[in-house]
Amino acid sequence: MDGFQGFQVPETITPNELGDTLARLVWESFSDFMAQDDAEVSLSDLGVETQDGLPPSHLAEEALIFLMWAHTRGAQLAFVGRAEEQLIKGGLDSLHDAIFHDMVHQGTPPGQILLFEQRVSARYAEYNQAAGRSDSDLSRSALRHLTGEASESPTKAMAILDRALAVASPLKDFLEEVQLVDA
Repeated sequence: MDGFQGFQVPETITPNELGDTLARLVWESFSDFMAQDDAEVSLSDLGVETQDGLPPSHLAEEALIFLMWAHTRGAQLAFVGRAEEQLIKGGLDSLHDAIFHDMVHQGTPPGQILLFEQRVSARYAEYNQAAGRSDSDLSRSALRHLTGEASESPTKAMAILDRALAVASPLKDFLEEVQLVDA
């Protein structure tokens, strides 16, 4: 360990490297979100009933979509005005391709990926619109999709917002130190 100098923030990152990095972070966030014991706010705190510790399958999909959106948003905010639009788009396309590939590798039938992509696109549009209005609108929108019901619970909505900020803010801060460059 004498030669270990700690983590060094890279000076540059390519769109493919960005996509791979974001995909790993999405899956780590997803695992944390689904973990009952380690989560800051458990699924039961959000009003989600589990059976044998597992949430309904729609929750897993909605959580994955929300976390993909949060990572996408963090990357967009970090690179806006600093990187060419085509490089940002390439990194985000790489993120989504990696997630979809991982899903197929883990047993999702390839034919279902197209339907999932359509849900992702619809949620992104809704989340972007809600985020443009206010943080609380974003929180309520995400909570509605995660729990399957409209809830006016400020505590639950804040828990969702906290999860989004816990993802997007550090990611944005990290990526602001990195230049996005062509491969």
